[in-house]
Amino acid sequence: MTVTWTSGYGISEAHPFVEWGMKGSHPVHAPADTVTFGRESLCGEPARSVGWRDPGFIHTAFLKNLSPEKEYYYKIGHTLHDGKVVWGKPKSFRAPPYPGQKSLQRVVIFGDMGKDERDGSNEYQNYQPASLNTTDALIRDLDNTDIVFHIGDISYANGYLSQWDQFTQQVEPITSRVPYMIASGNHERDFPNSGSLYNGTDSGGECGVPAETMYYAPTEKRDNFWYSMDYGMFRFCVADSEHDWREGTEQYRFLDRCLGTVDRAKQPWLVFIAHRVLGYSSGFFYGFDGAFAEPMARQSLEGLWRRHRVDVAFYGHVHQYERTCPVYEERCVPDGHGQGTVHVVVGGGGS
Repeated sequence: MTVTWTSGYGISEAHPFVEWGMKGSHPVHAPADTVTFGRESLCGEPARSVGWRDPGFIHTAFLKNLSPEKEYYYKIGHTLHDGKVVWGKPKSFRAPPYPGQKSLQRVVIFGDMGKDERDGSNEYQNYQPASLNTTDALIRDLDNTDIVFHIGDISYANGYLSQWDQFTQQVEPITSRVPYMIASGNHERDFPNSGSLYNGTDSGGECGVPAETMYYAPTEKRDNFWYSMDYGMFRFCVADSEHDWREGTEQYRFLDRCLGTVDRAKQPWLVFIAHRVLGYSSGFFYGFDGAFAEPMARQSLEGLWRRHRVDVAFYGHVHQYERTCPVYEERCVPDGHGQGTVHVVVGGGGS
């Protein structure tokens, strides 16, 4: 489990840590790593000019050797050079189940949420008012939620970095209580000549840097934002749709390993996640070219899903809800035999 937060204290000013433990036990301290980024880390406008805002310092502490599904209490702290400690508010979380554990595991998956002003005031590119509905619904039902996946198009800051602060404050009641995993979307990563698969300008010059720095994920390389996650009876293989996923690429080889190394006797649910629709969608912009998905996506990945018997694939990007039957090569196939994958579009988070 990781705890990540932002402060104004650099490592030359204070030592960040998390104090944590079970109720009634002697708390322990976990030191935190500290990173930041500057204008030069970003790749274009407006992020490097009028959209720039100093992000402060991002701290991440790793809490290890947790007892599965037990309640833990924690609070962040900064030890100043004079010995005084600046404390955050006390919080709590429930430790995740161990891989293969049979228990009730409640997973929430959505994409394309963004943020909005609670006082009704307007702001630049103000097109995510429904994000507050999603946020408030999650907060109300947090006792019935074990883990959240926000699968791309996260804050819609689009190069105006102060809006990341607004977003992280909006979701803090959620992210401080349950694991909040992300995937990379076009509004986090895409910019011309930046290494992304698509050459749009949707990230506003961020090129993934704020999202990949503020949200920890177990990636091998920060900019290659694909990763594997085991959670109880689930294996999640999270793809980065903004980098090349076609056969023969580094990401394709990762997905083959991720999907192919799970013990289905212990983890029967194999889940594929990506921001863009790499499977099936009736979204209007996919319907224009008749592919009903990203071009070349199914040609590259559908054989992989069938070979490894992927149960379900989740996508964002299309701002609506859709669900297919178990499908292979555009046809419904018998359920329960590993011959097809159910494709679900959950891009209605608020934008």
